[in-house]
Amino acid sequence: AIRKRSKVPGVMITQFVEELPEGKSHPDFTRKPIALTIQEGKLAVFKAIVIGDPTPTVSWARNNGDVSDPQKYQTKFDPISREHTIEMPNVSPEQADTYKCFATNEIGRASVTVVLNVIEVGFRKDKAQRAAQIEANDLKMALKRKSAVRPKTEPKKEGQIDPKFWEILLSADKKDYERICAEHGVTDFRWMLKKLNEMKREREEEQAQFVKSISNLRHIEVKGDGIASFEVDLDLLDPSSKIFIYKDGEMIEYSKDMDSEIKHSLKQVGKKFVFTIRDLFPDDAGLYQIDVEDVNMFSTEFKIPQVEFLVKIQEVKAMEREDAVFECVLSNPFSKILWVGKSVPLEQGEKYDITVSEDKLIHRLVVKDCMQVDKGIYAAVAGIKSCNAWLLVEADNDPSLHGKKKARKPTQAGGSGLDLAKIAADQQAKLQKEREEMTEAAKTAKAEREAGGGGTSSTSGLGSSASAVSGDRGSGADLRPGSNSGFGTGSGSGSASSGSGFSFGDQSGAGKETTGDTSGCTGYSKNGQIGVGTGGAGKSAELTGKLSRLSGHSTGDGVGADMLSGDSGIDGKVHLTSGLSDVYAARGKPAELVLQLNNSNVDGVWSKDGEKLTSKGGVTMSKDQGTHKLTIQSCKDSDSGQYDFEANNCKTSAMVTVGDAPEFDPDELHKFSKPVVVKAGQTASFKMTLPQQDSLEIKWFKDTYELLDGGGVKVVKEPNHSRLQIKDCLESDAGEIRIQLKNVFGTVEALSRLIVLGKPSPPKGPIEVLESTDSVIELKWNPPSDDGGSAVTNYIIERQQAGQSLWKKLGDVSADRVTFKDKNVSHGKRYIYRIYAENPEGIGDPLETDNIMAGTLIFPGPPAAPKVVSAFKNCINLEWTPPEKDGGTKLLGYQLEKRKKDTKQWVALNPANEPIKALKYAVKEVSEGSEYEFRVSAINASGAGEPSNPCLMVCAKNPNLKPYFKEPEGYMVVRAGNSVRIKINYEASPLPEIQWLKDNEPVSPWFNIVNVEGTSTLVIPSSKRSDSGLYTIVAKNSSGKTSFDIEVRVTDEPKRPGPVALEQMVHGKVIITWAPSPDQELDDRLHYMVAECDSNTRTWSPIADRLFCTTYTTNVHSGREYHFRVYAKNEMGLSDPSESPTWGVNSCKVSQFTPLPAVITFERPPSILVPLKVHTPPKGYQCYMTCAIRGCPAPNVSWYLNGICINSNKHYYITNAHGVCSMYILRVESSDGGEYKVVAINSSGKAECSAKLYVKGKRFN
Repeated sequence: AIRKRSKVPGVMITQFVEELPEGKSHPDFTRKPIALTIQEGKLAVFKAIVIGDPTPTVSWARNNGDVSDPQKYQTKFDPISREHTIEMPNVSPEQADTYKCFATNEIGRASVTVVLNVIEVGFRKDKAQRAAQIEANDLKMALKRKSAVRPKTEPKKEGQIDPKFWEILLSADKKDYERICAEHGVTDFRWMLKKLNEMKREREEEQAQFVKSISNLRHIEVKGDGIASFEVDLDLLDPSSKIFIYKDGEMIEYSKDMDSEIKHSLKQVGKKFVFTIRDLFPDDAGLYQIDVEDVNMFSTEFKIPQVEFLVKIQEVKAMEREDAVFECVLSNPFSKILWVGKSVPLEQGEKYDITVSEDKLIHRLVVKDCMQVDKGIYAAVAGIKSCNAWLLVEADNDPSLHGKKKARKPTQAGGSGLDLAKIAADQQAKLQKEREEMTEAAKTAKAEREAGGGGTSSTSGLGSSASAVSGDRGSGADLRPGSNSGFGTGSGSGSASSGSGFSFGDQSGAGKETTGDTSGCTGYSKNGQIGVGTGGAGKSAELTGKLSRLSGHSTGDGVGADMLSGDSGIDGKVHLTSGLSDVYAARGKPAELVLQLNNSNVDGVWSKDGEKLTSKGGVTMSKDQGTHKLTIQSCKDSDSGQYDFEANNCKTSAMVTVGDAPEFDPDELHKFSKPVVVKAGQTASFKMTLPQQDSLEIKWFKDTYELLDGGGVKVVKEPNHSRLQIKDCLESDAGEIRIQLKNVFGTVEALSRLIVLGKPSPPKGPIEVLESTDSVIELKWNPPSDDGGSAVTNYIIERQQAGQSLWKKLGDVSADRVTFKDKNVSHGKRYIYRIYAENPEGIGDPLETDNIMAGTLIFPGPPAAPKVVSAFKNCINLEWTPPEKDGGTKLLGYQLEKRKKDTKQWVALNPANEPIKALKYAVKEVSEGSEYEFRVSAINASGAGEPSNPCLMVCAKNPNLKPYFKEPEGYMVVRAGNSVRIKINYEASPLPEIQWLKDNEPVSPWFNIVNVEGTSTLVIPSSKRSDSGLYTIVAKNSSGKTSFDIEVRVTDEPKRPGPVALEQMVHGKVIITWAPSPDQELDDRLHYMVAECDSNTRTWSPIADRLFCTTYTTNVHSGREYHFRVYAKNEMGLSDPSESPTWGVNSCKVSQFTPLPAVITFERPPSILVPLKVHTPPKGYQCYMTCAIRGCPAPNVSWYLNGICINSNKHYYITNAHGVCSMYILRVESSDGGEYKVVAINSSGKAECSAKLYVKGKRFN
């Protein structure tokens, strides 16, 4: 947003867009509400008139409360007077507040505040007592908070140093001490430093009562967005301490909200305090102080220089890689202004070049190497004045670069287009003239004083004066700089002979008082006006004149009275209105000296170097009313000297200096005038040898723009010559090159030309179509405006069919022909043509035509009415048939339109330039429940034809649909104590009735059921094991009924198994038995895992898993000790282990051991010891199938699913460990269900077993 200032004081405007649309404007007030003080019970009314396009809407608000009560607040609008009013009938004291009026439209917002004061009727004793108490407290606080700085309304005592001086010094940097002392007339630095150190110690002791530290002091300065602010970091001991702000010793109100539209605001962020002033005016200058309770913490002086923009910065359009120039001229010298780019202050550096002219009037910003990111608004800020302009960067879309970085361009874009040097010189002359008028006024004052018979006086130095005394009191002149820019004189009688005084400063005022009896007073302004007054003893003359501030500063150290001469011209006396000025004249050229007197009846005398002049010898003197002129017809060296004019004791003088204007050597001028021809990308050089001349100013120009050193331009200035180099020349660099020599006597220029050989520019358009039939298109164009420095040899013509991307070369023609016939066209089709100009340097950019159609327009006929295929709440599917007549050309597609019921407007669903290729379309731009009709138009090369008849009205709603569930999960495991959340998504039309069952019974009313469109969720807040079961969701509507089962298991980590026992019945085998876990009866999926640790490996490793029994037999080796652990296991994880006793050497023996005879091994066929079992795992869970097989030799085992071998399928993990065959599925899918079969084969035979695997979560009813 951009904040602006209204012409109506007090109105704040916020503009929402950077650039105003054409014909549009932001809101503003032409009449704002007026503050009102009214007796309670009366009718209070605020009125406002606003303007803006679009018409703004007006709203009202108040700071402490709202205006929504229609009994208390009534807003009205009068369409005849255009007045917006808010009325408060029977107003009460509670309605006294600050009210705001807002005017808002899409461009911006204007706001203004107004105060309502309500006078209470009657006397309330308790209220009066409280008010008296508050007033007393406020008076104490006001006395306590009084600033040390004297308000402007309090006069300073004679000889007293303003406390403002010490307050500024206490917060100033040491480098600024000398400047501050000079401004306040303090010259004893030793005394000042001693007193300042004492005051600092006292101030620090006072500050320590409220703050821990003060840091980061930033004095007040103007920001780029029209505000001024200062900052300070205060570490407060008590965060609730009160903060006060003073301006010139007077307390000011402020808001703590930075976004508030109140003029002053104070924002606190941590320790940092930022004070801001909005809508700056000259009255905002002064000394600002921030106090904590009654102790000053920081003081800063805000000075606003008086300056205006004579020439404002202008909008700049630059190409990429080109430099952009913003320049402005100020009314008074300014050493440095603030440049802001896109709301960010800019500094001198590689990207930005900031320069100031010697007279400090011309300020220039150069944005180097412009890119797209540099585009935006740039502003120049001088004091409280600012101006801004756009920088537009145009992309250089050169296809020959092929994505490479563009070369830096040496040219500069922008500038004001004016002769800024001349404007600045005129302003300097104006300022000089004002200085001279001030001097003339001082001379007049002296003459008047001398005419009165008084003594003379002189002054020098800052704030010092001296007088020569005659008589009892004497006379004197006080020339000290003061706050009043005027002067006064007085002539007295009696003991006081005469007295006069004048001072220079900012404001007009009166002269210094004189003592004694004064008979008369006179005052003069700079424009010659005279004021006469009379007074008595002890009174001074009051002056009507005003001396202008020069260069934004006071006149300095004072003016001596001996500077002034001439009569004042009072009572008919003659005085100068404007005096002579020095003249520099070129030899052989005329010169004039002009002055003006206030009296047209007075003749004067001209003299040169003390000798009287007459009108002869080429010198003429003339007079026109009060204007006297001396003219030298042809100046020569003897005419140099001092010229004086005197009339009736008025005298003025000036110097005439005769010299030579700059000149070029004829031979060098002839060489320079020859054009410089280079090719694009090369360096062009210009050189001019110069004769030896003093005070010579050299400038180079291209066309009307001055060339400065920087970028691709290099300017060398030597005493005897000057050179200009332009690197990497572009075709746009071609033009007139000019060198200018200038001194005080005149200016001379030499011209040359830069020719850059390059490709020609595009041919000049617009292209004229001479003939367009169904078989021929004939074109005509004009030669290019720039041939690139060499003649065009031929033109190249290309063609593209509309809607395609391929360009085809048709041929070329010689340079003397500017017409071409294309005979290979098809009727009704549109074509785009490009014409290139070619010269020896290459092919230039093309001139491109618009779409040109071969022949006349023949539109296709209407298709059949669209047919509705299907309709849903968010989509309607249509299809149609092509028209019988295609217009003789190929159909490009179709345009579809819709019309909502009870409306008359047809809305296109696709643009005509993006036709629908197919004979069907899915319309998604529909609203549920609304009825529509559709029509379709065929499109060929000529355009869209007549639309078809509309189809029947169709309603956007879903068809009747039996409920069905979308990808539900049929199994869920939840830890006991956690919440169970079963979420089922479904589709149905119309919406179904939802019912939840558990084990075919309605669920408990303690369960939460949440139904939204398309989703039903069952929530069990805190689950228990008893909540396990089969849950069923039933969805039923008019189209049918559907249900789905979800198995929910609520379980917990299992408890450990009972004691473990070991027993050996056969040598090398140990039987491990254990008592079941207490959870076995509660959890039908609980199983066991056995782990083993022997004295050889000393590590625990599982030896059996997924055991649904409580015994297991394992192999053991003699001479080793064994330890076993048994775990209970379910979906939640493992239990704590139950450990066995140690089994090992001599620890356990076989109860009976009978030596067996030697075993004789015979081959045997495979047999199934433990067959496969049926498994029913839920979808997404793991499955582990095992069986035991024996045979000799060891049989070959194969696994089959539904008759297909799965041994090589990586989805199944298959192992065979000593006859225990296992198959493991990591994550069960629906496709894993079926009959599994194990086949074992060896040389002696074959054995097999099978079992089925059912995947839960697949059943739908």
